[in-house]
Amino acid sequence: MIRYAVTMGIRMVCIVLMLFVQGWWLLICALGAILLPYFAVVAANVHGGQPTPEVLRPGAVATLPRLAAGRPDENRPTSDGEPL
Repeated sequence: MIRYAVTMGIRMVCIVLMLFVQGWWLLICALGAILLPYFAVVAANVHGGQPTPEVLRPGAVATLPRLAAGRPDENRPTSDGEPL
């Protein structure tokens, strides 16, 4: 992100300098204003050898009991732990 911001800042300087310079300097500033966005995006998308963090997954997902036509599920245990 920092590299992209610096590159785009340099591009803004090139655009402003195009108003004040002449000759070859104008061509250099124009090329900088045109080509720097491409290099900024490419540099921002390059992944340096940073290790990927380990993905932490939550425990088991709790599901709600299914109710068919307003009747409790036959396999769901009752309050005393016995199935219906």
